Amino acid sequence: MLSDVDIKKAIKEGLIRIQPLEEDQIGPASVDLTLSGKWFVFKKRYTHTTIDLKKVCFKDAIRTIKSESMTLEPGAMCLGQTTEKITLASDMSGKFEGRSRYARMGLAIHVTSALIQPGSSNHQILEIVNLSPNKLVIHKGMRVSQVVFNRLESPTSRPYRKFGKIARKQ
Repeated sequence: MLSDVDIKKAIKEGLIRIQPLEEDQIGPASVDLTLSGKWFVFKKRYTHTTIDLKKVCFKDAIRTIKSESMTLEPGAMCLGQTTEKITLASDMSGKFEGRSRYARMGLAIHVTSALIQPGSSNHQILEIVNLSPNKLVIHKGMRVSQVVFNRLESPTSRPYRKFGKIARKQ
C-alpha cells in the first residue's frame, strides 16, 4: 500500500493521474474522492419487483439523474460517480474504502467491487446504500470515499483501459 509520500511520487512520475485533484485530498495513505452530482437509480419498473440477474443488465435497469443532492430512504441504494478521473499505470491498482464519518451515520460506500484494475482510466462508480433507519441526504462535492493504491510486482498484461468491458468508458 502506498503512503502519502509514495502517492505524491507516483503522481509526479505519471503512474497515478487523478483529475481534478486538490492537495488536501491526499491523506496519510489514501486520496479522498468527491461525488460529481451524477447519480444512477433504478427505473420505476425495476423498483419493488423481482429482477432476474441472468436476464436484466444493470444498464437496462438504471436511469441517470444529475442533481446537486440525492436523498436515500432507509435501505435504499443508488450509484454515484466520482468527480475525479483516475488513470493508473499497468503496475498500479486501487481499492475503494468508505469514510468512517459517514459509515457511523449508516452510509455504506462502495459495497462491493472495490478494486480499481491496473491500467484503468475512468471516473469511478460508487455503490451507495443507506443502512440507517433515517433518510440520508448526500451532496455533490462530498468526500464520501477514499482510494488506497497498491503497486503490483509486475505490470498486468491486460490493462483495463484496453481490455475492460464496462467501466473503461466511464
